[in-house]
Amino acid sequence: MKKLGLIGGTGPESTLIYYAGITRGVQRKLNRPIFPSLSIESVDVYQVLEYCEKEQYDEMVKYFMNAIQNLYNAGAEFAALTANTSHIVFDRLQESSPIRLISIIDSTLAETKKHGYRRVGLIGTKFTMEKDFYKKPFLNNDIEIIIPNEEERQYVNEKISSELELNIIKKETLLNFQRIIRRMKDEEGIEAIILGCTELPLLLNDENCPVPCLDTVQIHLETLIVEILR
Repeated sequence: MKKLGLIGGTGPESTLIYYAGITRGVQRKLNRPIFPSLSIESVDVYQVLEYCEKEQYDEMVKYFMNAIQNLYNAGAEFAALTANTSHIVFDRLQESSPIRLISIIDSTLAETKKHGYRRVGLIGTKFTMEKDFYKKPFLNNDIEIIIPNEEERQYVNEKISSELELNIIKKETLLNFQRIIRRMKDEEGIEAIILGCTELPLLLNDENCPVPCLDTVQIHLETLIVEILR
C-alpha cells in the first residue's frame, strides 16, 4: 500500500472524518483489520482564510509547501488537502510538490459527470463560491455552476467560520441552509448541490437536503483509498 499524507486542520472536524473514513475504507476494501500508513500535517484554518482574505497567495503557497515537505520527509508517497478552499492554490502547489497531490475538485468533477448533472449548485466559503478556481473545471466540461445570491453567500460563509469549523451544529442553521438550497432548486433549476466545504457534511446530507448532495469529503475519500491500494 502507498503511504498517504494529509494536510489537515482546515478544519479539525473534517480532518477526523478523513482519518476515520480512510482507515475504515481500506479495511472494507481489503475485508480485514488493517490500518494503512498515514501521516497528517495539521495547519491553521484561520491562517489559511486570512491569506485568502488578503489575497496573499504567495505566502499561502509557502505555508502549504512547508506542510507538504514535512509529509514527504515523513515518507508520504502522495498527498491531499482536506479542504476545498485550500485548492485556490492547488495548481501552484502541484507544480512545486515533490509528490503527487490528489485534487478534491477533480474528484468531485468526475463524480458529477458520472451522475450526468449539467447544472449544480455550489456552497462553501465565500472564496470557494466567488472565485473561479472551483468553477472553471466544471465550465470546461459544460457543467454550469450556480452559487447563492450575495446575502445568502454571506450567511453561508459566516456559519461555516463561526459554527461548523468549531463543530457547532444548530437546527436554525440547517433550516436556513435548506431554504437557500430549495430556492436555488426552484428558481435556478439546480439538480444537485456541491458541499464545497469539508465541514458542510456535518450539517447536510442526502436525507435532509432538498436536492442530492455531492459530498466532497466522501468523494475525495474514495479517490484517496483507491490510490492507497493502487
